[in-house]
Amino acid sequence: MSGAPDPRPSDALAPFRPRRGRMVALGVVWTSLVIFGTIAVIMPEQDGRWGLADRFMLFGVGVVIAALAWRYASIVAVPSRAGLTIRNLLLTRTLEWPEVVGIQFGGGEPWVSLDLQDGDTLAVMAIQKADGAAADREASRLAALIEAFGEAPEGGTQ
Repeated sequence: MSGAPDPRPSDALAPFRPRRGRMVALGVVWTSLVIFGTIAVIMPEQDGRWGLADRFMLFGVGVVIAALAWRYASIVAVPSRAGLTIRNLLLTRTLEWPEVVGIQFGGGEPWVSLDLQDGDTLAVMAIQKADGAAADREASRLAALIEAFGEAPEGGTQ
């Protein structure tokens, strides 16, 4: 038996994270900082038009791009026995399992969508079609969690 960890999540409650999109976003973070930082440092001064403030502003553009890419890289869906916390690009939402009535991962959608009890749908950007077979396994794992934990308690209090 080798001591190397299994790259597949063996824990059913392991967080869902995109793979390819995360790698690309992290590459954009560092590339943006390096390119804009380098340009800000080596930019020639022309007739006093490119001063220190201009250099900081140029680097600031790189920082804004890096921050947006970092947010994309931090997309995650964290399951627990109580529910699912979904952190997408702009919003974070926590659902209890009985609120989720179905899952969709087909058609032209680039990621998983959850059908909610109130008739709304919610994207789970952490499971993306770009990840191929790994995304199919993760969607199946999420569907199994919904089935296992999604039943509303019978005879619950009102």
